[in-house]
Amino acid sequence: MDTAGMIMSMCGGLGLFLFGMKLMGDGLELAAGARLRGLIERLSKNKYMGALVGLIVTAIIQSSSATTVMVVGFVNAGLMSLAQAVGVIMGANIGTTVTGVIIAFKLTALAPIAIFIGVILVSFFKKNNHKHIGQIIAGFGILFMGMDLMSTAMAPLSESEYFKGIISNFSNPLLGVLVGAVF
Repeated sequence: MDTAGMIMSMCGGLGLFLFGMKLMGDGLELAAGARLRGLIERLSKNKYMGALVGLIVTAIIQSSSATTVMVVGFVNAGLMSLAQAVGVIMGANIGTTVTGVIIAFKLTALAPIAIFIGVILVSFFKKNNHKHIGQIIAGFGILFMGMDLMSTAMAPLSESEYFKGIISNFSNPLLGVLVGAVF
C-alpha cells in the first residue's frame, strides 16, 4: 500500500471510529438518559460508590468528558454536592483506563455481527427503546471496524526501518512526547 492509500485508510478508519463512538453514546443517552441521571444521583451519596459509578458510566458511554459534563450539570442544578462530584469524576478518569482495556481486547471479529444486529433493530423494530439499543450495538460494531481499518492501514509502518529509526532516535524527551501525541 502506498503512503496516500495508508493515509486515506487511516482517515476512513478514524472517521468510522469517531462515528461509532458518537452513535453508541447517543444511543446510550437516549436509552438510559433519565434513568442514568437518577442512578448517578442516588449512588453518589458515598464517595467510593460515586467513584464506582463514574467508572461504570464512563466505561459504558466511553467518554469521561461526557460523564464530567453531566456531573457538573448536576452540581449546578443542585442535584449533587461538590464532594459527590469529585468521587464520580475520579471514577470517570479511572473508567477511561477501563475503556482502553476494552479496546485492547480483539473484538473486531464480532464487529460485523454487531453492525448487522444493530441495523436490524434500528430498521425493523417499532419501539424506540429497541431502536436505541440497536443504535448502541451498531455504534459498537462501527467503532471496532474503524479501529481494525486504522490498524490495518498502519501495519506496514511496523516493518519500516525508516519509521522505526524516526520513532526511536529522539534525544529530546519533549520531542518524543510530541511525536507520540501526534501518533
